[in-house]
Amino acid sequence: MAKNGLSGIEKKVAFSLASVFGLRMMGLFMIMPVFALYGQHLEGFSPLWVGIAIGAYGLTQACLQIPMGMLSDKYGRKPIILGGLVIFAIGSIVAAMSDHIYGVVLGRALQGMGAIAAAVLALAADLTRDEQRTKVMAIIGMCIGFSFALSLLAGPIVAQYAGLEGLFFLTAILAVLGMVIVQVLVPNPVSQAPKGDTVATPTKLKRMLMDPQLFRLDAGIFILHLVLTAVFVALPLDLVDAGLVKEKHWMLYFPAFVGAFFLMVPLIIIGVKRNNTKTMFQISLLIMMLSLAAMGIYADNLWVLSGAVVLFFTGFNYLEASLPSLIAKFCPMGDKGSAMGVYSTSQFLGAFCGGMLGGGAYQLVGASGVFYVALALMFVWLLLTIGMEKPVLLKSYTLEAEAKDRNHAQDMATQLSQLTGVAEAIVVIEEKAAYLKVDDQFDLREARAVLGSVS
Repeated sequence: MAKNGLSGIEKKVAFSLASVFGLRMMGLFMIMPVFALYGQHLEGFSPLWVGIAIGAYGLTQACLQIPMGMLSDKYGRKPIILGGLVIFAIGSIVAAMSDHIYGVVLGRALQGMGAIAAAVLALAADLTRDEQRTKVMAIIGMCIGFSFALSLLAGPIVAQYAGLEGLFFLTAILAVLGMVIVQVLVPNPVSQAPKGDTVATPTKLKRMLMDPQLFRLDAGIFILHLVLTAVFVALPLDLVDAGLVKEKHWMLYFPAFVGAFFLMVPLIIIGVKRNNTKTMFQISLLIMMLSLAAMGIYADNLWVLSGAVVLFFTGFNYLEASLPSLIAKFCPMGDKGSAMGVYSTSQFLGAFCGGMLGGGAYQLVGASGVFYVALALMFVWLLLTIGMEKPVLLKSYTLEAEAKDRNHAQDMATQLSQLTGVAEAIVVIEEKAAYLKVDDQFDLREARAVLGSVS
């Protein structure tokens, strides 16, 4: 087994689970750039119902994200993941066979009920070593970003040739492909990673919500996905009004997303080199606000709208990539699963509210009104970042610790905290785990030696 990098099994786990996650997210995302344009034949079609249909998955995701993670603890990761993909496929078929918008909303809600994110991440943790877990999670995160970019390309092309019905059937096929990958490629875990690292603990959720730094991040991801969903209710219709026929929308979205990725890179590099994440975070918010203002003011100018889309995705990509790592840095040791549970719930709830708000605002005040409302919400988020603390650049480790009782656990924690590079250390008896936050001077071998000597 590789000592300094991912082992063969860990690479297989990372890319297979990333593929499952990506295929499912593509199924959710592909509808966003096309539904307002290709769903106009549906009975009951209106801008409000367009927004509800696009965001419906978010409500059921938000409600079931944490419970499904807990069920995976009880019944196993794979059965919950497979069951979630089955439900997702059924929802896709319901939406594909509907000739009225209410059936599509039902299908989208069923898609969201297949809430497998927590179970997939927990399975990734179960199958990887502590020191390599962050890399695996990063690969999965990158795949989610790639799937979103690909959906902006694939959605309009599939809808053009196969219609909305064909697009939903394709999402069902993607879900079945995900099931095959889980069964054939993903190994079966022989143990579970500590719950504190992976799955939300209900008793800790209130504490996560009351933490001022985590609250800022949870509110941020809520607003970010609210704005994203609201914008994609109005933007496709606005682009058509500005002269870009719906069959060519992919020619704008995909290059804009790719270009935005390269524009985002300097923000990341500067933030890391100067240890100034907060400033880059606020600059990204300002970039998104500028793009929304341009969309609202120049709603009939295709060139300005195209540039605004590039700016929008530049800010969005940076924030989407930064928020999970900030959650990990600010959350208390041993509570990452609970912190990420609240974060994911906020994200999906934001998508649902964005669909409702975007559809309602478009129906009342048009596309420009949607962009101005989104701009106001981004300004609220910018105000929230004023009290945001500068994150400390520490790594997190979770190690096996067989503590016999409370005194034994305290002895372990004391010895670990005295090691060079250890900023914090706790040992949780119930989880048989030691949680560490460390800097670059930390030597993992010393920590393992301590845990071995006091076992």
